[in-house]
Amino acid sequence: MDNNQPSNETKTVADILLREHVLDQSKYTQLKLEAIKKNIDIDKLLLESKAVSEEKFYEARAKLIGIPFISVATLPFMPEALSSVPKALAEKFSLVPFSFDKENNTLSVAMIDPLDIEAVNFLRQKTNLLVKVFQGIPSEIDTAIQAEYNIGLVGEVKEALRETEQAVKTFDKESINQVIKEAPIAKIVSTILEYAMKSRASDIHIEPQEDRVRVRYRIDGILYERLSLPKGVQEAVTSRIKILSGMKIDEHRIPQDGRFNFKISSQEVDLRVSALPIVFGEKIVMRLLSKSGGIPTLVELGLRGSSLKNLQDAILRPHGIIIVCGPTGSGKTTTLYSVLSKINTTKVNISTLEDPVEYQLPGINQVQINTDVGLTFANGLRSFLRQDPNIILVGEIRDKETTELAIQAALTGHLVFSTVHTSSAAGTLPRLIDMGAETFLLASTMTAVLAQRIARKICTNCKIEYIPPQEIILEIKKNLGDLLPKDKSEEFRLYKGRGCDSCGNSGYYGRVGIFELMVISEKIEKLILQKADALTIENMSKNEGMITMKQDGYLKAIEGVSTIDEILRVAQE
Repeated sequence: MDNNQPSNETKTVADILLREHVLDQSKYTQLKLEAIKKNIDIDKLLLESKAVSEEKFYEARAKLIGIPFISVATLPFMPEALSSVPKALAEKFSLVPFSFDKENNTLSVAMIDPLDIEAVNFLRQKTNLLVKVFQGIPSEIDTAIQAEYNIGLVGEVKEALRETEQAVKTFDKESINQVIKEAPIAKIVSTILEYAMKSRASDIHIEPQEDRVRVRYRIDGILYERLSLPKGVQEAVTSRIKILSGMKIDEHRIPQDGRFNFKISSQEVDLRVSALPIVFGEKIVMRLLSKSGGIPTLVELGLRGSSLKNLQDAILRPHGIIIVCGPTGSGKTTTLYSVLSKINTTKVNISTLEDPVEYQLPGINQVQINTDVGLTFANGLRSFLRQDPNIILVGEIRDKETTELAIQAALTGHLVFSTVHTSSAAGTLPRLIDMGAETFLLASTMTAVLAQRIARKICTNCKIEYIPPQEIILEIKKNLGDLLPKDKSEEFRLYKGRGCDSCGNSGYYGRVGIFELMVISEKIEKLILQKADALTIENMSKNEGMITMKQDGYLKAIEGVSTIDEILRVAQE
């Protein structure tokens, strides 16, 4: 039997939810008796009682009336769909158009009441389109009407698209150059960039697909689909970005890289652009690097307590190696820049080898790796030692040669900073030994290893507290032990974001680091000489007072900086 079709015995939403075991028999019976007693519809009572979630209720209602269900909370809205229905009409009939199929002349619409025949007929006459209706969730539809019609991104782009309809249906070598200079295409690209800056995005993904072009933004580390462009403007938009970035617009077969600056009022960003040929065209990824934001301090990054004090002590030593480790995108470079900013004075010579140079730091000699001409980490580091440096930053230690040179630099009185792709602080030492580091040299030069991840912060505008399940409380207490704040031993509450306009209804705003700092003590040095495994080294560090990443995360969840779900997402091994 088709799941969207109710059985003969099914007459209400409550019946469907009972059949699907979402509603138990006792609750169903209670609701039925109460509905008879109050002489009201059982479904109305079910919704008011909140015995099931709004989503489950309307999903079941869709099955009851035989209409497809859709959640619009995470959908990308097509500008052509929104432009076909005025906001006043969407509000009047409680509906939101989200997709437009040009080939079949069909408009897809999510409605609170898809059985409102008057509304559907009016929409058909108004738009001159076939209308495909979906059962939506009222709260999501209300939010979408306000957000999508006011967002600026879709509104601005739909106006520009209207102007391009005639100009960009077909392209040839002669016309493409003219089209990409035209105001509508420039406006689309400009609006995409403006929205990225306003929404604090770190990356923009423009991805050609078979029938459309998807635009996604990475905000606080998570990708969100925010826009869907028609296939017809793909070539012009891609070419516009390639011209801005200094790439060849007639080269479509190989990857290309470029960069340009973009400014809105006092805000300026440096965009690193990458074009990659994929099946349906060229995918563009733009990394946004703020020029006006400044480098955060160690405290602003989320370091505190013993970890902060021990790191500050380590960076004030005149020589040794300090490693920051974590996966790609865990904020290692930002932490190193923060450290360099703290120790950057006119009395020391600081040189960095980076791939690529992400931020330009005044007073520091920054070198961009260029493997095409033989400027590798190893060769650059060799040259640095002839430049009379005090402090050296090597972007990444990834081979035996760089490892040996970094150790050599530390032995000859330099302070060396670098990164390694390992998941924990303790795992870094065996990795360096695997890369060819001599144990006795490593033991005598290593000062500290900092492991980190980035978690999203709770939006302070819509933050609420709640009592977590017992198993979560026990897990936190077991992991924290003596670190658990005394006031939390009895009354235990955690926090989350409800979702609001400020945070784009995600419940999160901004990010914070989660850290573990392992100081290389005499006992750890002995374990390095014995080539001990990561677990043995970690246990020794814990005995000496190291706060692990998970513990640091749990403390930040208890304090209401982040959510427990976010900590488990980024710090769970």
